[in-house]
Amino acid sequence: MQKVKIIFGLSIVALMALSFISKPKEQINWISFEELQEQYIKNPKPVFIDLYTDWCGWCKEMDRTTYKNQKVVAYINEHYYAVKYNAESKTAVLFNNKTYQYNQRYKTNDLAVFLSSGQLEYPNSIFLSSIDAKPAPLTGYMKPKEIEAPLKYFAERKNEEESFIEFNKKMKSEW
Repeated sequence: MQKVKIIFGLSIVALMALSFISKPKEQINWISFEELQEQYIKNPKPVFIDLYTDWCGWCKEMDRTTYKNQKVVAYINEHYYAVKYNAESKTAVLFNNKTYQYNQRYKTNDLAVFLSSGQLEYPNSIFLSSIDAKPAPLTGYMKPKEIEAPLKYFAERKNEEESFIEFNKKMKSEW
């Protein structure tokens, strides 16, 4: 009887300890431009690019908050190829059959200049409905509820002619 009580007591303690251990949260599956090229050929879908710099405080805040929000994470992982790219990278990058180099004049990579349409502000969320589409940059820090509409617009709109304003009027916010 004493052994049963000890085993029962240890089992309860173990279960209580396990209840405090949280399972790891899902994270955004960030990939490189090289991986994007390979994966896109096999399965085309929209592209989301987080254009950041190491010195950008709001970029770090988006990493800490928005990109940790489980609804944002799940949505991006399901509907997009996600690329996190340092705009000041000095490494040459091949994207959509074109090589981009570091631009000493702008102190940034020419890929960042192209993706942001020259709007070198950070954080900068870039949306591409397809790999060869014209980039749609959206600058500034965004909370989960603020990034929901643009994410859904580029992933879910059925009519290419539908404007963001029209889409946003019909969209039901869930985040």
